[in-house]
Amino acid sequence: MGRAERRELLAGYLFAMPWLIGIVLFTAGPVIFSFIISFTDWDLLNPPHWIGWANYATLVHEDPLFWKSIRVSAIYTLFSVPLGMAFALAVALALNMNLPGQSVMRTIYYLPSILSGVAVALLWQWIFNAEFGLINVLLRKIGLPAPGWLTSEQWALPALIIMSLWGIGGTMIIYLAGLQGIPPHLYEAARIDGANLLQMFRNITLPMLSPVLFFTLIMGIIGSFQVFTQAYVMTNGGPAHATLFFVLYLYRNAFEWLKMGYASALAWLLFIIILLLTLINFYMSRYWVHYDDAG
Repeated sequence: MGRAERRELLAGYLFAMPWLIGIVLFTAGPVIFSFIISFTDWDLLNPPHWIGWANYATLVHEDPLFWKSIRVSAIYTLFSVPLGMAFALAVALALNMNLPGQSVMRTIYYLPSILSGVAVALLWQWIFNAEFGLINVLLRKIGLPAPGWLTSEQWALPALIIMSLWGIGGTMIIYLAGLQGIPPHLYEAARIDGANLLQMFRNITLPMLSPVLFFTLIMGIIGSFQVFTQAYVMTNGGPAHATLFFVLYLYRNAFEWLKMGYASALAWLLFIIILLLTLINFYMSRYWVHYDDAG
């Protein structure tokens, strides 16, 4: 290696140094540290005490709230992710029809997805209010029963699932970009062959959009298992732990009960759960995701 090449290599490392330092100090370092302290009993006030696999054993065999948080997060994922994808796709299809004012409508649908999580939670807390909330006022006007929503063990989690549809704007934009990337000549050929809208949607739109659907599915599952703000602000995990999401339970262990070792074990179990779900989806994708290899 010549002198000029060594100088270029050194310059490259120097330019990359801020990023390298940042990832070691703020990403890789904390990840490794959390794995180590997951095998300890540490309350932040006293030195960590090594206890081996005890935290993991307690989680699996002795902690009913752990399994409750898994169940709540799983139910939320099972309903919010497919519903969010379906609504986002429906809106994207409607906004891809070259209708008047579609630019304004795209902005209107996208704006909720960039609002502050706490502000949105407070807004929906008012909307779901059992006495004067907008939803219950409308239900009473049409003669339907008005549930307690956030104060009801039965309705609290469905309320948060409904609320999740508020933020479909980001997914909608991704679908809109995918729809605009589908070659128009495919639809033209289908029309010539006599295909109707449903047939074109099933045989052209969905297969061509399947890589985008797969991406949003993976990101949706990851995001749904990391729900925290809504439950913390609106219900604090209640009533009767009906909205005790996994990350909220992790937060309580870490910052309310100062069980940092236990919370770290929860974090690593969450990582394993998300990793397994992602691998399963990657395996299943070979049966329904179609990539255009022509280009």
